[in-house]
Amino acid sequence: MTTTPPAPAGPVDPIGADLIALLKALKLGALKDTLPERLALARQHQLSHVAFLELLLADEVSRRESRSAALRSAKAGLDQSMRIDTWNALDDLRYDRSLLSDLVSLRFAEAGHSVLVLGPVGVGKTHLATALGHVAIRRRMTVLCARADKLFARLRAARLDNSVEAEMRRIATVDLLVLDDFALRPLDATETSDFYELVVERHRRKPTIVSLNRAPDEWLSMTTDALLAQSAIDRLTSSAHTLVIEGPSYRQRTRPGHGVVDSSEGEVDAR
Repeated sequence: MTTTPPAPAGPVDPIGADLIALLKALKLGALKDTLPERLALARQHQLSHVAFLELLLADEVSRRESRSAALRSAKAGLDQSMRIDTWNALDDLRYDRSLLSDLVSLRFAEAGHSVLVLGPVGVGKTHLATALGHVAIRRRMTVLCARADKLFARLRAARLDNSVEAEMRRIATVDLLVLDDFALRPLDATETSDFYELVVERHRRKPTIVSLNRAPDEWLSMTTDALLAQSAIDRLTSSAHTLVIEGPSYRQRTRPGHGVVDSSEGEVDAR
């Protein structure tokens, strides 16, 4: 039985100015960058017109989703470099990898649970907390990522123009709140009260990710109202998943005199 060899791919049609103008008119101008490659692929695999159109439209959807995610993550305050795909799990970092994998699935968020990312300085707590925020952005969740002291300062400033209730409501209702570097320094009375209000409003309704150096049993000594703090801590930790990261600081490894890390090998600043 003889088989007919596939037809040669042939030259790819040039992308003319009229076609480019039409693409731009339809707000599909980015297609011109990948169109020659897709035409060659279509010829090589003898794609039908429908399959070729589906391929082009899938490219455009992927492009738009990526652009939208980048804009929303920037608005959310997420560092663009701190994603799961840029996380470098160094051999001497100790943490529950199966728990991290489960957290990336965002099942905790669907259940309304929170996450504590706990460990010493420099092991990558901020990176992983931020990376989970990026995953949530891709799932079309609303996200707010902020360092704890800056978030409390924002609420304090809102009191000056009587917008604190609206600001508190906005923070309390965001789908995922990432609170970075919590309890690095003592919380004053206003900050303790704001922390309590946020935790109460979000408890079992909206997930919160908190990265911190101190274990929850140390938080009481960092607040001015033990009763409010205990109530907030009890709510936050009652259904929280705790990811503990242990190991040497990334920044200490790469300080001058301790070798230079080649960024081309995928190393990232682990905060």
